[in-house]
Amino acid sequence: RGEETQGNRVCGSKNIPPYPGPNRMRDCYCTVNLDQEEVFRTKIVEKSLCPFYGEDFYCEIPRSFRHLSFYIFDRDVFRRDSSIGKVAVKKEDLQKYHGKDTWFQLQPVSADSEVQGKVHLELRLSEVITDSGVINHKLATRVLECQGLPIVNGQCDPYAAVSLLGPSRSEAKKTKVKRKTNNPQFDEVFYFEVTRPLSYTKRQFDVEEEDVDKLALRVDLWNASNLKFGDEFLGGVRVPLRVLSQAGVHDAWYFLQPRENGGKSVKVEELGSLRLNIVYTEDHVFPSEHYTPLRDLLLHSANVEPVSASTAHILGEVCREKQEAAIPLVRLFLHYGKIVPFISAIAHAEVNRTQDPNTIFRGNSLTSKCIDETMKLAGMHYLQVTLKPIIDEICTEHKPCEIDPVKLKESENLDTNRENLRQYVDRIFNVITTSGVRCPTVMCDIFFSLRESAATRFQVDQDVRYTAVSSFIFLRFFAPAILSPNLFHLRPHHPDPATSRTLTLISKTIQTLGSLAKSKSANFKESYMAAFYDYFNEQKYADAVKNFLDLISTSGKWDQKSIETPIMLKEGFMIKRAQGRNRFGMKNFKKRWFRLTNHEFTYHKTKGEGALCSIPIENILAVERLEEESFKMKNMFQVIQPERALYIQANNCVEARDWIDILTKVSQCNRKRLSTYHPSAYLNGHWLCCKVSADTAPGCTPCTGYEMTINIILFIGVFLPVVVSLCTTGPSRRSTPVLSSMTLRRPTKP
Repeated sequence: RGEETQGNRVCGSKNIPPYPGPNRMRDCYCTVNLDQEEVFRTKIVEKSLCPFYGEDFYCEIPRSFRHLSFYIFDRDVFRRDSSIGKVAVKKEDLQKYHGKDTWFQLQPVSADSEVQGKVHLELRLSEVITDSGVINHKLATRVLECQGLPIVNGQCDPYAAVSLLGPSRSEAKKTKVKRKTNNPQFDEVFYFEVTRPLSYTKRQFDVEEEDVDKLALRVDLWNASNLKFGDEFLGGVRVPLRVLSQAGVHDAWYFLQPRENGGKSVKVEELGSLRLNIVYTEDHVFPSEHYTPLRDLLLHSANVEPVSASTAHILGEVCREKQEAAIPLVRLFLHYGKIVPFISAIAHAEVNRTQDPNTIFRGNSLTSKCIDETMKLAGMHYLQVTLKPIIDEICTEHKPCEIDPVKLKESENLDTNRENLRQYVDRIFNVITTSGVRCPTVMCDIFFSLRESAATRFQVDQDVRYTAVSSFIFLRFFAPAILSPNLFHLRPHHPDPATSRTLTLISKTIQTLGSLAKSKSANFKESYMAAFYDYFNEQKYADAVKNFLDLISTSGKWDQKSIETPIMLKEGFMIKRAQGRNRFGMKNFKKRWFRLTNHEFTYHKTKGEGALCSIPIENILAVERLEEESFKMKNMFQVIQPERALYIQANNCVEARDWIDILTKVSQCNRKRLSTYHPSAYLNGHWLCCKVSADTAPGCTPCTGYEMTINIILFIGVFLPVVVSLCTTGPSRRSTPVLSSMTLRRPTKP
């Protein structure tokens, strides 16, 4: 089965129309949508008509869609944000732009043109004999159902208006309103009298040509609104009666279309343009047993002598980008607990090939990429507890820290700024060098291996055992996290330009402090940075770095789960339904902060507060989607426990898919996993799916069963990126998709 994934690099747009006021500048952001469902939003770029974003977004496409759409919005603090324009690319056209930089004109956004979903119609032409014996011919129109209608202002209460269009026809008939659903089941029939020529005979049942051209059926979908502005148009379809076959019957699904002449008369060139780079691929995923031989070969790689002849090393060599091999390899070896011997083997081989100790682990080799990926997975929570408090403080205080005399503002004092920056560097340096006891065990074991290999290879150089470790923990872990905290989940959005500059200066200083270079001043091209670094030329800083590196490069052979700080895998706000611990009372829905580690799944009232509920990973019996009709809510899934199921609604279809995938992955080896489940909720004394009244009744549907899906991860093609880049400059020479976080797929038949 082919599966698709999309990723978007949102970089910018140009020639946005000015704001109609004295300021003329706009505060713009861009959203990425599957049809009308928003799945990603960029930061806000203030006071610009050519905003640059520079953000990447990747996701597996979790559902069918018609358009991949991008909307540019202007932020308004006092009222709803206004849309400036959009770019909508049809799914079948994505391949046309594969790997190409293309400028797209922004199109006007109109409520009458924003449609999605489809309607199921059945048309039947039949004879009706009246009491007087006259034969009339009537068109029976059955509106069966709709799927995928949009949710407007948080609701969808749809109804259909059906009319027969002709020279003297304007009658419209309406279905009943279906409340709180975007997949309504109507199943209503409407009759329209169709004029027939006198020459009509039973042999020739075709509608006369001139009549067909004048008659068509129109079905419009509306959202019933309680507001004074009236009902909202959801889309419509026009079906000419010529579609009727000789049998006089027609049954088909129709995509809803925008209203004719619904858009505003705006010149397209006045709205600006958006630059996209789209990479759209589709791979086929087979049952896990097809990958077993390759998996076994890869897992044996650490034992192969020399390691350069191993399957994993060869895979790293044949991949154009080392990261393409490193991401699935690290996840595979982590899953089977063999990451440390594998990295130790390839690192030892790389050290033996290195001639100069000053260049150790400086290249983008398979070793460095694998260690980077391991730190990203195992060290995310370590970063959170170490850096997040001080990073939050820096982003909140907005203290001026510019020390470049050329960039200094008139109102700022250089000495004051330098002191502000020095205090920040001191505090971050202290929290890092005192955090060694919290460093995850798997990282410590890897650093121990690096230190031993480097010290054995370069016995004359006493500092190489430190630089081998600092080249990762400082240069590739802490420094990048300080520089771009949003990429490491330390901040929700990009910092403002002034704060970003402060973090850049801090990152450069911390990176130099951790490098233990012989000549510190030589590390800085800027004279003002070299002068600033004189504050940190004391021996105590070098000693603190060495003590920290000694601590984290000590191998610990403990039980990781009992000693190691939990690894934070995913977190974010979602809406959950009360689990019904109390026998009485409403089981309402509340917004909660969810957090998943390799130990437990918890939710909290707000981020940073204590857990209101904790579900150990071993108690998760299954993670499955929840049918929308259960609560008339989209993007819901269920985490099934021994006593009850926790019903959760994600923000969008992509988030729902991500949570289901990662929860399934961490719990897939639980011994008590279910083989069947209930796809609908237990409400009003019975399961909605199978109508069984016992709440403890076994499931009625087989679980989707991601059985050993980790095997599939080793297959490079399992990552299916669609990369969309939005830029303000000319075409780049090359566009390389950066593979996102692990996505697990259900095994499918070849």
